[in-house]
Amino acid sequence: MSSAELIKNGKAVIGIEFGSTRIKAVLIGEDHAPLAAGIHDWQNELLDGVWTYSLDNVKKGLQECFADLMKNVEKNYGVKLERAAGMGISAMMHGYLAFDENDQQLVPFRTWRNTMTEEAADKLTEVFSFNIPQRWSIAHLYQAVLNKEPHIGRLAFMTTLAGYVHYLLTGEKTIGAGDASGIFPIAPQTCDYDKGMLAKFDELAAGTELRVKLAELLPRIVPAGECAGKLTEEGARLLDPTGTFGAGVPFCPPEGDAQTGMAATNSITPKTGNVSAGTSIFSMIVLEKNLSEVHREIDIVTTPCGAPVAMVHCNSCTSDLDAWFGMFGGLLKEFGMELPKGKLYDTLYSLAAEGSPDCDGIVSYNYYAGEPVTGIKDGRPLLMRSPDSEFSIRNLARSLVYSCVASLKAGMDILTEQEHVKLDRIYAHGGFFKTPFPSQNFLAAALGSDVTLMKTAGEGGAWGIALLAAYMVGRSSGESLEDYLNSRVFAGMEGTTVVPAKEDTDGINAYMKKYISGLSAVRAAVSE
Repeated sequence: MSSAELIKNGKAVIGIEFGSTRIKAVLIGEDHAPLAAGIHDWQNELLDGVWTYSLDNVKKGLQECFADLMKNVEKNYGVKLERAAGMGISAMMHGYLAFDENDQQLVPFRTWRNTMTEEAADKLTEVFSFNIPQRWSIAHLYQAVLNKEPHIGRLAFMTTLAGYVHYLLTGEKTIGAGDASGIFPIAPQTCDYDKGMLAKFDELAAGTELRVKLAELLPRIVPAGECAGKLTEEGARLLDPTGTFGAGVPFCPPEGDAQTGMAATNSITPKTGNVSAGTSIFSMIVLEKNLSEVHREIDIVTTPCGAPVAMVHCNSCTSDLDAWFGMFGGLLKEFGMELPKGKLYDTLYSLAAEGSPDCDGIVSYNYYAGEPVTGIKDGRPLLMRSPDSEFSIRNLARSLVYSCVASLKAGMDILTEQEHVKLDRIYAHGGFFKTPFPSQNFLAAALGSDVTLMKTAGEGGAWGIALLAAYMVGRSSGESLEDYLNSRVFAGMEGTTVVPAKEDTDGINAYMKKYISGLSAVRAAVSE
């Protein structure tokens, strides 16, 4: 069957992911290779001190992204995209989307980027004996309870961004296990919300304006591989106002971007992991056993199948690097030497590779938002250097690239040095690796591990959620997601692996000593 026939007969599968700066839709064939894509760029906004996206922009972005996919399908294959075998929705994990009994939004969407829930996160961690980060949905809810926010008495439902879009399209208030694990802790034995912790939360909230049990507020968890709803007529019109794309398409459970990254890199088995790097950066390491103690820097989430995963999540990655590189490009433009963005980045990355391994004392802090991993409460990008540092473009560029992985390294060192977690392989994906050299090499040096970029690394989470939808559609009876990915998707797939270079490893370790000691200056800047 040709690709055009496959699409016309509704045999292709669609994945849509809401990233922090881009919404992307991917159409894949029966061999799981991408056939077409659609994109829509967007940005969060800081509204009254809260990082947010409006729900109007969520709907607009969904429509424009899907319209772009439909346009590209017709352009490339000469057929209209009218149906599909399956679909899936993914988005940034965590945050707080709150609704009343009439599905009216109660407060603006509070995204993962906000660091306003320290009191709640600390208290819940103490009560649960389980790390609850500030960005988790339950931390946002409990902080709202502690703050006695007026909306709490009207709260009837809360979910994530992926869960919300899934509800718009299917009418089902469901969620995948992985995305759910960033809402509230999951019990591995049941692959459901931890009942003991649910009861403890209800005890904490007793006597407050929150008048319903927590379990009644949360979306229902649907296991990976099962159908979590079908595209309704109303959902189809929202997705495609032209009426071309029809209702009835089955949806897999909505998932978080961390889990789609795991699927897209085939890192869902113990001792495997992946690093996703873009606006934020995080690692996902599948554990063989539970950690020996609670670490506030390490989140425990799950794979799409509910297996425990150690997650080091850092709020800032490429934003400061992008700002500096943009300034360099702007300077060149003033001299009449405008470079295409790709050429500009390739050139500056090449210069970074030539810099001193320790950046000669130049240290960059890329904090556009608070960073719980290193104890920074608010965004404050900062550059420091010694008076005798060689302040060259090469050393500065290398420091800016190092800064993208520095906070991640601080958290990962806890896993590898204190918890003695072993790694067989690390896969990398995300916009940070569009120029693989030296970003891939510096990450390998930071983690002390081989790092592989798969041929499909650039496809990202939209491809990952499409794979989860394809698993729902095409799995054999009893076939695990691990087996499906190994045998049907990644068998024989090409990738490029780099080994940590001793010079780079020694350099970034020296850089990190100055980085950690200089954090007190960042804290002082934040406190002003």
